[in-house]
Amino acid sequence: MAKDILEEIVAHKRIEVEQQKVVVPPTIFYSNVETMMADDAQPHRSMRESLAASASGIIAEFKRKSPSKGWIKEEGNPEIIPASYCANGASAISILTDEKYFGGTMRYIRIARPMVTCPILRKDFIVDEYQLYQAKAIGADAVLLIAADLTKDECKSFAKKAHELGLETLLEVHSEPELEYVGDNIDMVGVNNRNLGTFHTDVQNSYRLASLLPKDYLLVSESGISNPQTVRELREAGFRGFLIGETFMKTPDPGAALADFITQVTQ
Repeated sequence: MAKDILEEIVAHKRIEVEQQKVVVPPTIFYSNVETMMADDAQPHRSMRESLAASASGIIAEFKRKSPSKGWIKEEGNPEIIPASYCANGASAISILTDEKYFGGTMRYIRIARPMVTCPILRKDFIVDEYQLYQAKAIGADAVLLIAADLTKDECKSFAKKAHELGLETLLEVHSEPELEYVGDNIDMVGVNNRNLGTFHTDVQNSYRLASLLPKDYLLVSESGISNPQTVRELREAGFRGFLIGETFMKTPDPGAALADFITQVTQ
């Protein structure tokens, strides 16, 4: 693909966030979220700790659509699939909240939150701290920060703010230069096997960067994982989290597909 899809998505996301700020101004929204946090008795759910303690480390993703594949499961039900993932052994759940390109919405996390005990990752293109407050308000436990669509200063600032809001951070990198983004307030480092500009996927990217990644960070391999043997091999290379969406979502019963996959990983 000649067109850089990531550039298009990020440009649209910036417009989308500015429109959201008009509806609910940041000063009012931030104050409301901080009040909610002061009154909130929700238990702390650590995605990092959950992955570290798991024998499989599967982050099961609720992903209805992608820019490269179109609809994967247009009828995917947020009231059923995330809860089924959690019941069938997911270490964490990733929920896409981008609507235009991934068929998601923040409402899906609001729906899933009371139904699951697993940590929830808000999967989106974070370009503004406003989105971190949104993640907290809807009940997410962690947020994705993508090196490819942030400056190093933005990444550092967002990671610090996420921690102030009680959110863990998964930093996504795809190339060696992006390893420079790893720093304070980063809880997990994810290697995306998919190039977000072209959507070309190669699991070898995880192996390539594994030896260069800091040993004291929990490592996550993202995208293009469809074989339990690949997970076992990635675990041997030092990874403890494995973000898998399409492999499960394209089946009639994503929760059952996850359970079978975990059995094959851990047997």
